[in-house]
Amino acid sequence: MNERESIRKMDRRRFLRSATAASAGLALAPTILAAASQIDEPDALNVALIGAGAQGKELMEAAVRLPGVRFKAVCDIWPYNRQWVSGRLRAYRHSNNKYEDYREMLAREKDLDAVLVAGPDCFHAEHTTACLEAGLHVYCEKEMSNTLEGARRIVEAARRTGKLLQIGHQRRSNPRYIFCKERLLSEAKLLGQITAINGQWNRSVHEPEGWPKDTALDAATLKRYGYESMNQLRNWRWYKHLGGGPIVDLGSHQIDIYNWFLGAKPRSVLASGRTNYYDRKTHEWYDTVMAIYEYDAPQGPVSAHYQTITTNSSQGYFETFMGHEGTLLMSERAARCRVYRESWVEEKKWNPWVRKGYLSEPEVPKDEKPKTGGVALDVRESVPAPSYRIQMDMVERVHQPHLANFFDAIRGKAKLTCPAEVGYETAVTVLKVNEAIAAGRKLDFAPDDFVA
Repeated sequence: MNERESIRKMDRRRFLRSATAASAGLALAPTILAAASQIDEPDALNVALIGAGAQGKELMEAAVRLPGVRFKAVCDIWPYNRQWVSGRLRAYRHSNNKYEDYREMLAREKDLDAVLVAGPDCFHAEHTTACLEAGLHVYCEKEMSNTLEGARRIVEAARRTGKLLQIGHQRRSNPRYIFCKERLLSEAKLLGQITAINGQWNRSVHEPEGWPKDTALDAATLKRYGYESMNQLRNWRWYKHLGGGPIVDLGSHQIDIYNWFLGAKPRSVLASGRTNYYDRKTHEWYDTVMAIYEYDAPQGPVSAHYQTITTNSSQGYFETFMGHEGTLLMSERAARCRVYRESWVEEKKWNPWVRKGYLSEPEVPKDEKPKTGGVALDVRESVPAPSYRIQMDMVERVHQPHLANFFDAIRGKAKLTCPAEVGYETAVTVLKVNEAIAAGRKLDFAPDDFVA
């Protein structure tokens, strides 16, 4: 496929349509209008965005729904991105300035309180430390960096400056995840002893990200910012000097939950990474990764498997925590979340938590054993486990509670749910997978590895 074919879905007309809609402020949601009415209040926080790509746009869309957040600046090296986000913000009644270089933004914008950093992983350390040194609080998207050296620089800068730093592992502020950890696991202890974890994030094959005609950056500008081509700018996640590969890009969110829910850090990891489908010239990172962690958690040993596949979307993304009495199935997709009671555990043991409103009434599945002539094929099959829906709703966008926690911490109303040290521990846990793949063997963690 040539570059012209790869951009077929992003033409000039599409850009103009989106920009026009943003400028016109069409169909603003009531929550956005309510938040917009508070952007000029005395305690409103002045915020800038560095990195206006897909993730930066998602953070912006979540943040404008929060009261007392006032975007003042947008920074991105690609005019297409920064123009789109700037126009969108104006539609939300946020006057803002546009910048190509973050250093110019920091020099000119003197009334900022905080910055959201959402560019490629390789720039997180540079952007975050510069913002912290400028006296600003920072929300840095995960991964902190595609190298441990970069992640360590960020932690050191946060300590040195005393400014707040939130790492974008947004599940740590998700009400449903907090509810499951604090109520279902810690209080109710529904799973019994957790012995195993299984998680995945599978995605379909998709073609390279393209760009609208006549919006490409010139070669000199690309080189100045560390890119060899527009294709590399648009598909940076697949290049080893720019990103950490799918295990970092996708797996980091979920492996972080392993550490959090267990209250432990792993002692070893064994991993396999292969490129089974894509062209290795354009996809330097593996398209298929599978890893096995071993934990010595406070409640006992746990084996944890994780996989990320970017060639097939089977069953999407989830985390499953398995104990000897039950299973917790978690996902940011609320419809998937369930707790399963092992069939030998008496229903009356879980009834108090139903009455307390933590769980729905049990949904007993039909006998799904495969039969031939009325005889079960395998006598070792278990009776299907009754399932319970988790009685905790969340209506916000998935990043919104984590951003709210960050802004509330700046105002002195909350503690960060994922400060620098926690983000660093996850970076160590996840980046070790790539090391284990390169080494071709199981690697052990030392306790000091998790300390920046």
